[in-house]
Amino acid sequence: MSKKAVILLSGGLDSATVLHVAISSGFSCFCISFDYGQRHRIELDFAKKIVGRSNSVVEHKILRLDPEGFRGSALTGMCDVPKDSDISDSIIPSTYVPMRNTIFISYALGYAECIGASDVFVGCNAVDYSNYPDCRPKYIEQFQKLADLATGCKIRINAPLMNMKKSEIIKLGMSLSVDYTITFSCYDPSEDGLPCGSCYSCILRKKGFDGLI
Repeated sequence: MSKKAVILLSGGLDSATVLHVAISSGFSCFCISFDYGQRHRIELDFAKKIVGRSNSVVEHKILRLDPEGFRGSALTGMCDVPKDSDISDSIIPSTYVPMRNTIFISYALGYAECIGASDVFVGCNAVDYSNYPDCRPKYIEQFQKLADLATGCKIRINAPLMNMKKSEIIKLGMSLSVDYTITFSCYDPSEDGLPCGSCYSCILRKKGFDGLI
């Protein structure tokens, strides 16, 4: 019987890569995506496409969360998404969604315990993490301690991209046959679902493919 893993799958570049890392490690994958009222909800369509291309995904759940709990972010309509700007080393950007990863990983741990999965995979990255406090190595380390106390079994939280540059992530993904044409990274897509090209996420993606970061 193959080992099971729960994958947090947003539909973006990093989470698609993480899914393929888990697959290449021999896991049967159970994916979770979240609809929390994000302005880039189109990413969920891409998550479906990613799952549709894989024979190793056993199940894909899209869970809807009350958007009222996520209003403190530009990604949920609090303000405009900043464009053509660098992220300051000392400021948490307006695109940070308060406690989002904590809620998502908690759901993933609960699901993992229910289905008997030994591992959870997340796409957190500390190299270009945009100053999000819930994408740091220390955060994952502390969450692992919480998981060890809060669950009835040992579940490992994996963040395999944590210390990789965006270009390194893309190179890894290509070696695992990730189709990045069915991933989506934009924070502020048009009504037609086209990426804006100028938000921080779009800029990171382009620089990654250009090998600049």
